[in-house]
Amino acid sequence: MTTAALETGVGPLLRGWREQRRISQLELALRADSSARHISFIETGRSRPSEEMVLRLAEHLDVPVRERNALLLAAGYAPHYAQTSLDDPSMNALREGMERLLRAYDPYPALMLDATYTVLAANRGIGMLLDGVAAHLLAPPVNAMRLTLHPEGLAPRIRNLAQWRGHLLEQMERQIALLRSEPLRELYEEVAAHPVPSATEAVDAGEQDHAPSFPFALPLRIEHAGTVLSFISTITTFNTPMDVTVSELAIETFLPADSATATYLQSFMP
Repeated sequence: MTTAALETGVGPLLRGWREQRRISQLELALRADSSARHISFIETGRSRPSEEMVLRLAEHLDVPVRERNALLLAAGYAPHYAQTSLDDPSMNALREGMERLLRAYDPYPALMLDATYTVLAANRGIGMLLDGVAAHLLAPPVNAMRLTLHPEGLAPRIRNLAQWRGHLLEQMERQIALLRSEPLRELYEEVAAHPVPSATEAVDAGEQDHAPSFPFALPLRIEHAGTVLSFISTITTFNTPMDVTVSELAIETFLPADSATATYLQSFMP
């Protein structure tokens, strides 16, 4: 990424982000308290932006934190945002706080992920759903997308697999467009290649007329020990992160979508 950024130059990179956001040079100039002429000069390489201008434009273009560092490097400046390992002592409070949050969410499933869906931590609620998953999918580093969509993972027990698979792939497509991540694209191509459920497999025979309706969100409907559980997924990220690692962290929680699911989890994992 660094070499490509240096070879490309900051102007074409900024133009690419502006065009991706479908913002005109004039609109970006007004947002950044600049002029369309100056924005044009930056994009064509006729003017070198200051470090402050690069960061200002990146902010108004909603450029991900990792890519803001790439813009700064391309403009000849040092990266502004650190990338600290979660194992670093300075991250102890953050890591412990997030792990406490996951434990507090028990018995409902919750897990912490990075930008490529690697599972960094998970609670007992997630562990309960992993019964029957092939051992090779549980070998570190565990990947949530691979775990969910692989034929030897959770996929055979997901009752609305066609719908849930479509939702996950669309989510990944949006992230690929935003993050421009080659590892994420490779993961997408891998999991998208798994067999697509037929219409009759989308919901088990006999359940199509009885499956509950959730007009407010698409539920994940998954079988556990003969019982079908329904969850609504939520994803939480950090506001105004100042570190690349932190900016790419997410906590995904699965809220019971009906009282039967909540009762089952509370009785199964008191």
